[in-house]
Amino acid sequence: MNALLSVTDLRVGFRQDGQVTDAVKGVSFQLHAGKTLGLVGESGSGKSVSALSILRLLPYPSAFHDSGRIAFDGDDILALDGDKLRAIRGARISMIFQEPMSSLNPLHNIEKQISEIIELHQGLSRPAAREETLQLLQRVGIPNAAERLSALPHQLSGGQRQRVMIAMALANKPNILIADEPTTALDVTIQKQILDLLLELQAETGMAILLITHDLGVVKKMADTVCVMQHGEIVESGDKQDIFAAPQHAYTKKLLAAEPSGRPHPLPEDTKDLVRAEAMRVWFPMKRGLMQRTYDHVKAVNEISFAIKRGETLGVVGESGSGKTTLGRALLGLQKADGAAYLHGQEILSADKAARRALRKDMQIVFQDPFGSLSPRMAVGDIITEGLSLHEPQLSKAEIATRRDAIMREVELDPSMAARYPHEFSGGQRQRISIARALILQPQFLVLDEPTSALDRSVQAQIIDMLRRLQKDKGLTYLFISHDLKVVRALSHKLIVMRNGVAVEAGQSEQIFTAPQEDYTKNLLAAALDG
Repeated sequence: MNALLSVTDLRVGFRQDGQVTDAVKGVSFQLHAGKTLGLVGESGSGKSVSALSILRLLPYPSAFHDSGRIAFDGDDILALDGDKLRAIRGARISMIFQEPMSSLNPLHNIEKQISEIIELHQGLSRPAAREETLQLLQRVGIPNAAERLSALPHQLSGGQRQRVMIAMALANKPNILIADEPTTALDVTIQKQILDLLLELQAETGMAILLITHDLGVVKKMADTVCVMQHGEIVESGDKQDIFAAPQHAYTKKLLAAEPSGRPHPLPEDTKDLVRAEAMRVWFPMKRGLMQRTYDHVKAVNEISFAIKRGETLGVVGESGSGKTTLGRALLGLQKADGAAYLHGQEILSADKAARRALRKDMQIVFQDPFGSLSPRMAVGDIITEGLSLHEPQLSKAEIATRRDAIMREVELDPSMAARYPHEFSGGQRQRISIARALILQPQFLVLDEPTSALDRSVQAQIIDMLRRLQKDKGLTYLFISHDLKVVRALSHKLIVMRNGVAVEAGQSEQIFTAPQEDYTKNLLAAALDG
C-alpha cells in the first residue's frame, strides 16, 4: 500500500551567530491512511522540527532545509509554491500545535478563529460555520460551548485552549493530522475523551495521524508504528508492540523505564505554617445586553481555605477549568480575589503596592505556558536573570552570570545557550528556562503551575528529583498544580481536589491516592490508571 505521506532523508539546520546546528539529520518515515505513527523522544530530539517541516512552518531565516523530500499526494511539499501550499495547510494536512496560547490570536474570540477556517476551506455561510463551530467545541468537551463562542483565549484555562486548538485542527476533516503534544495541558479525563475522539474520527474518515508526544502511555494507546528520535536522528522504529515489548536501542529502553517515582521528604512534626488561605473567592461577572449588566458569576474559586507548612508541598488537581490556576494566581496577588492569604504571617491580598513588591522575591510562579511567558525579544540568560537586577541590584555582572550558570545547570540547560532566544528551544527546554527564572531568586514559596506538562517522562523525573532536593536543602514551600497524578503523588505531602471552583476533597496525599472518599476523585484516579 502506498504511503499517504513519505519523508525521505530530511535534514534541517539552524543558523545562529554564524554557526550552523543540525537539528534533524537524515530522518525518513512513512505515514499511511487510517494509521497512526508515534514520534517519540526527549525534548530537543527534533520531533517538532520534523513535524513543522511537513507544512514548511519552520522559523525563517534561522531555519533551513538542507536536503530531503516530503511527498504528499504526488507532490514534494518542499518544492510547492505558496498557493498550492495554502490549499494543503489546514484543509488536507492540519496541525495541533504544542503551545495553544501562543497559537491562538489573543484579539479574536473563539468562534471567529474556528469559523474562519471552515468558511475559507469549505465555503460555508457564517451561520452554518457557527453551527459547525459549536458542534466541534461540544465534541472536544468544552463545557457550556455556546457561551464560550464569544470568549477570548485568555478567558479560557490552558486545557480549554488546547481543546480549542484540537477543534480547529479537526474542522476540515484533514487527510493527515499532525498532533504535537495534543494532550499536554489536558487532565486525565479530558485526555481520554480527546484520544477516544481522535480514534473515532480516524475510523470514520481514514485520517492518518502523526502523533508527537513524550507521553508513552498515549503512544501505547494510539500508535500503530513508532519512531524513536534522539539528537535529530531516528534510532529505532517498528510496530508498537515490538517497540514496547522488546526495545533494541539503549535509548528506547531508557525512555520506557523513565517514570516519576519516590515520595516527598517527611517534615519535622513541629514545622510551622508558611502560607495560609482563608475563604478565598474569585468570581468573574457574566454580562449581557447593551448596558453589559451582570446577570451571574463564574465561580472560579469559591470559599477555599488551606495551610501549607514550611518545606511542604500542597498538590492541587482537578479537570481543566476547575479553578486550579486561578487559585494559584490569586494566592500571589496576581488575580483580584476576596478572602485572605498570608505569607509568613503577612497578608498578601490587602497589602499595598510597596509591601507586595517586597514580598515578590519570596514568592514566585512557574506559568503553565512556557512560550507565552517568555519574552521573544530577550535572550534566555537575560530572561533568567531579569529578577536579580530588580530584587538584588547590588550584584555585579560577574556574580549574576555565576548565579545564572549555576541555576541553568540545575535545570539541565547548558549555560553556553544563554545567548539564544526562546524560539530556538524546544517546549520542554522553554519550561526549564521558566523554572530557572523562578528559582534564581531563591524564593521561600513557589507556585508551580503544570511545571512538567511540556516535559518528556525522563526529564519530568529529573525535575521532580530536583524540586524535592531543593525543597529539602532550602526549605522551599510549593503549591503544585498539575493534571498528572503520577507527578503529583511523587512530590505532594497534601492534596486538594478541585471541581468547578470548589474543593471536593482535601487531605494527606497518600491517603487520598489509596482511599479516595469522593466519587469525583475516584473517577480522576480511574482515568489516570486507564491512560
